[in-house]
Amino acid sequence: MGIFSTQNNESTDKKSLTAAEVSALWLQYMGDTMAVCMYKYFLQIVEDKEIQPVLKLALQLAESHVAKITAFLKSANFQVPVGFTNDDVNLSAPRLFSDHFLLFYSYIMTIHGLTAYGLAITSSERQDIQNYYSECMESTNKLFQKITALGKTHPKFSSMPTIPSPHGAEFMNSTGILSNLLGDKRPLNSSEIGNLFFNSKKTAFVRTLSLAFSQVTEREDVRKFMQKNIKLAGKDADSFNAILLQDDLSIPQRWDDEITDSTVSPFSDKLMMFHAAFLVNAALSYYGAAIGSSLRTDVVLNYKQVFNHAMQAGVICYNIMVKYGWMEKQPEAADRKSLSQSSSK
Repeated sequence: MGIFSTQNNESTDKKSLTAAEVSALWLQYMGDTMAVCMYKYFLQIVEDKEIQPVLKLALQLAESHVAKITAFLKSANFQVPVGFTNDDVNLSAPRLFSDHFLLFYSYIMTIHGLTAYGLAITSSERQDIQNYYSECMESTNKLFQKITALGKTHPKFSSMPTIPSPHGAEFMNSTGILSNLLGDKRPLNSSEIGNLFFNSKKTAFVRTLSLAFSQVTEREDVRKFMQKNIKLAGKDADSFNAILLQDDLSIPQRWDDEITDSTVSPFSDKLMMFHAAFLVNAALSYYGAAIGSSLRTDVVLNYKQVFNHAMQAGVICYNIMVKYGWMEKQPEAADRKSLSQSSSK
C-alpha cells in the first residue's frame, strides 16, 4: 500500500479543517456563546407564556452548537475560543427589554443565523461539516417559523409592503439610471422595496439595541460609541424609510419604547461591544448585496452612505475592543517571512 493511500487521505481529511471551515466554526462559536448569555438573561425576565418556549428553544440550539463546534475544533487540534461565559452575564439584573422586544430580537438574530449557515455550507468541503450546517439550517428554520407565526400577532412586527400584480410580461427600455440623473425617477421595483424595508427594520433594531446598551454600560468610551451608533443607525433607518415613503409604501415600526429605564447592565461591556461589531459586519454584508440589486441612482447612493456609516462604527468598535483586550484573534496563516528570518539566525 502506497504512502498516498485513499485510507490515509480520508483519515487526514476527516480531522483537518480548511481556512473557510475554521472561520465559520470559530465565528459561530463566538456568536453562540454570546447568544447563550443573552438567552439565559432573557429567560430570567420573560413573562409571556407564548414567548418563553421560543426563547428556551433558542438557548437549547445555541448550547448544542457550542458543544458540537468544540468537538470539531478539538479534533482538528485548533484552540477553542474563549468566547463568552457566565462572567459576561448578570442574571439578577432587572428587566431591560419588553417581552415583545425579546421576540423581535430573536427574529432578527435568527435571520442572521440562517444567512451564515447557508454560506457555511457552500464554503465547507468536509461532508460532516456540511451535514452539521444543514442541521443548523433545519432546526433554526423551525425556530424562525415559530417566531414569525407568533410575531404576526403583534402589530409592531411590520409586514413587507405589497405591490400590484403586472398585467403581463414587461421589458425595461432603460435601467432608469440615466433618467434618475435627469430627475425622472421610476417607481421602486420589488427587489429594491424588499431590501429597503428589510434593511430599515434591521438598522432600526441596531438603533434600539444601542439605546438599551447605552443606558447600562460601565465605560464612558463604550457609552459614547453606543450613543453615536444610535444617531448613525437612526439616520440610516430614516433614509431607507424616506425612499419607501416617496412611493407611498409602508415602513417598519420602531421599537425604542420597548426598552425600560433600567441602568443596571445584564451584560459585560465586552459582550455588548462584540454584539455591536457583529451587527456592523452583518449590515455591511446586507448593504453590499442590496447595492448589487439596485438600479435607481438615489437608492445606490443612499446605500453607499449607510455603508460608510457602518464602516465608521466598525472602526470605533474594533479600536475599543483592542484597547481593552476583548478582541480574540482568529486563527491565521503561518507567517512565513517571520519563520524564515528566525530560522536564518
